[in-house]
Amino acid sequence: MIVDDSPFSLTLTTGALSGFGIRPAFAVGSGGEARRILKDKPVDLLIVDTDLPDVDGFELVRWLRRSGPNPNAFTPVIMTASHIRRGRVTEARDCGANFVVTKPFSAAMLLERILWVARDTRPFLEVGDYLGPDRRFRNEDYDGEERRADEIRKKTVEFA
Repeated sequence: MIVDDSPFSLTLTTGALSGFGIRPAFAVGSGGEARRILKDKPVDLLIVDTDLPDVDGFELVRWLRRSGPNPNAFTPVIMTASHIRRGRVTEARDCGANFVVTKPFSAAMLLERILWVARDTRPFLEVGDYLGPDRRFRNEDYDGEERRADEIRKKTVEFA
């Protein structure tokens, strides 16, 4: 699904995906319309612009991640933005998006990001008000006390 209020951007993104043999099932111009579809129809990937007139992209992704038993809650999300500041990148990360791509982007860059999110093995976490992919990209050894609940549970099961 592609969500962008600019008909030009919607056409370009749809065309880029079509060039790779990907036919978007839905291409919509508002967050509200996307929300209605996402409640009922499964999607494999969501490409959403950050600046939408009714429900902005950040709010749409937050809603999606918290949409309960909806299978789309775990759908990979690539956010697109023009004129994005560092704070907005942080907001995209914190709302649960998998990746941010700045406009204008090339078709090759879009494909690269799609492949990246398809191969992304980071688990989904729910911590405080955050629900989304683990924001840590590095998998380095940590020398301190383990605080992740799933890892603590694994260790107690292993020793029981």
